[in-house]
Amino acid sequence: MRTADWQDYELIDTSGGERLERWGDVLLIRPDPQIIWETPRKDPRWKQAGARYIRSSSGGGHWEILRGVPPVWNIGWQGMTFRLKTMGFKHTGIFPEQAVNWQYAMEKIRAAHRPVSVLNLFGYTGAASLACAKAGAKVCHVDASKGMVQWAKENAAASGLSDRPVRWLVDDCMKFVQREQRRGHRYDAVIMDPPSYGRGPGGEVWKLEEQLYALVQMCIPILSEQPLFFLLNSYTTGLSPAVMEYLLGVMLQPRFGGQVSAGEIGLRVSSTGRSLPCGSTAIAEF
Repeated sequence: MRTADWQDYELIDTSGGERLERWGDVLLIRPDPQIIWETPRKDPRWKQAGARYIRSSSGGGHWEILRGVPPVWNIGWQGMTFRLKTMGFKHTGIFPEQAVNWQYAMEKIRAAHRPVSVLNLFGYTGAASLACAKAGAKVCHVDASKGMVQWAKENAAASGLSDRPVRWLVDDCMKFVQREQRRGHRYDAVIMDPPSYGRGPGGEVWKLEEQLYALVQMCIPILSEQPLFFLLNSYTTGLSPAVMEYLLGVMLQPRFGGQVSAGEIGLRVSSTGRSLPCGSTAIAEF
């Protein structure tokens, strides 16, 4: 399992369907259905959390503010700054386990020693886009949510990266890729972290298992002749790393060669030294 390295984030402990986390100076308790163990909660910080997300039996849930949690606060990673807040569906604005993929992309871009263009689909609040831009790439960031794209721009400003060559686009990812085909645009790397289910800005319905093959297929014509990598991330439990590896292998290797690998990504739990799985990533490296 590939695990992320952080200073400003820490997964302190896990027990009884919940995780205790430190985001900078803010302690949060969030639910996680994978945590099926009932280990003793010995760390005193379980009782010092600023907020706890409570799931509703009818779906969704709400944040219970226990102590003063600022409406917005910042954490840093490798010289970048990410603005956080307690959002619906237990989120904060970044997925810290993804730092292992940000690091991979930065290393590949820097090692290329040539201009690199990156397409980041389902770009969310922009951490992957900013990592690529900081490493020297030209980036096209696409997300269907206007609010998320605005948040990504704010992260860019907070990180001192507003002057980097990043296109911030609010668009349906599949329709955007189709248009890029027609325009003849090419990219040296593609990053995609599609949701299990979602809607585009025009109400378009997205279901990962039904549309992932078609989306990857659409991306093949917009890859450059000598691409660097194609990175696919998923939190959908029914989409195993082996399936993702097979998908990229049969679709990309016949044309571009290279190698494909896949596995779980996760976060190290401070209290046990063990790693909690937090999704899967498949990478085609050329």
